[in-house]
Amino acid sequence: MVNKVTIDEAVCKGCALCTMACPKKVLKLDMGRLNIRGYHPSTVASPEKCVACAMCAMMCPDSAITVEKEAN
Repeated sequence: MVNKVTIDEAVCKGCALCTMACPKKVLKLDMGRLNIRGYHPSTVASPEKCVACAMCAMMCPDSAITVEKEAN
């Protein structure tokens, strides 16, 4: 299992706080589509770079992000 970031796109309001908080630039806003609420949702662009620091989840004001750390 690798580190995994999951975004609840129905809750995401596209504020981009998670993209700014991520030290590895794993996340980005998906400017090519809108979620059900009419926002550009955040998406996992580079999952292989994730170090499971959970800074993205801590910064999300809507608790739309969960991070799972790799099992050793």
